[in-house]
Amino acid sequence: MKKFAFFIVLIISLNIFAGVFGYGQGGEVNVYTSRHYDTDQKLYDEFTKLTGIKVNVIKAGEDELIERMKNEGKDTNADLFITSDVGRLHRAKILGLLQPMVTETLTRNIPASLRDRDNYWYALTVRARVLAYAPERVDITKIKTYDDLINPEWKGKILIRSSSNIYNQSLVASFIAMYGEEWAFNWSKGIVKNMAREPKGNDRAQVIAVASGEGDIAVVNTYYIGKMLFSSDKQQVNAAKKVKLYFPEKTHINVSGAGIAKYSKNKENAIKLLEFLTSKDAQKEFAEANYEYPANPEVEPSDFLKSFGEFTSQGVDLTLLGEYNSKAVELMDKAGWK
Repeated sequence: MKKFAFFIVLIISLNIFAGVFGYGQGGEVNVYTSRHYDTDQKLYDEFTKLTGIKVNVIKAGEDELIERMKNEGKDTNADLFITSDVGRLHRAKILGLLQPMVTETLTRNIPASLRDRDNYWYALTVRARVLAYAPERVDITKIKTYDDLINPEWKGKILIRSSSNIYNQSLVASFIAMYGEEWAFNWSKGIVKNMAREPKGNDRAQVIAVASGEGDIAVVNTYYIGKMLFSSDKQQVNAAKKVKLYFPEKTHINVSGAGIAKYSKNKENAIKLLEFLTSKDAQKEFAEANYEYPANPEVEPSDFLKSFGEFTSQGVDLTLLGEYNSKAVELMDKAGWK
């Protein structure tokens, strides 16, 4: 009798769990994504096993995907658009490529501070833009904020990507939101003046340049350090081991996020996938395997990320990073940031 009761409870539990994601309903969902991580594919595979919904993945650069969706119009195959920056998510929104979406699950999983104010997109992961520095050459007590990077003593010491990089555009956009255009322009001019070299390469290249002595302080996203430390490339591993990370006061954060395509033909499946990707189990995998901070507040960062220390974010409405993107690009160009 006890065994019979146990199996009844088990069957009911499985049915409830399966019902959340529509287990066994089948069908497909088409994901247009600029993310290129093994973790993402693993999660898509898990979603398919759980629901029977096939996930078709189309990978390309953010701008290429946006242009493709524009050209395809109502004939697009896109159901879910995923990209690694608020700026591109906002661009897709204002171009009319996304549709607002609110469900009880999504609003429970992702706090208001990490989703579009009009609910056109939701964060999947969080990354902080911090300082990677050479501890033997930098007295980090002299730096508290991003503003300190433009002090004269760091002339010829700063390494950072180009102004065309969306992460830097969002960083400057956050300064416009917080301090105004003049402040953001003066900061951009100061960074140009203190650059160790003309911008080139990605965040990993900036860390390698610090390790080689080309500069002393690099502005990078946190997850790149994890990628480098656990890379099969010895140069990246050795470079990452030579730097330390510093989180400025009011640390700038950005997100990878996703929105439902306006002309999605598999809307219900897209919603189920988005709810799955923001669930606690999926968020834990993002945090453990991809060195990104979870967007779901019920999931703790990995022990590796905790080893970096705690930080306080700027508290900026992330929608503003997209709204001020064009102005940020204009100011950076005016400041001579190549």
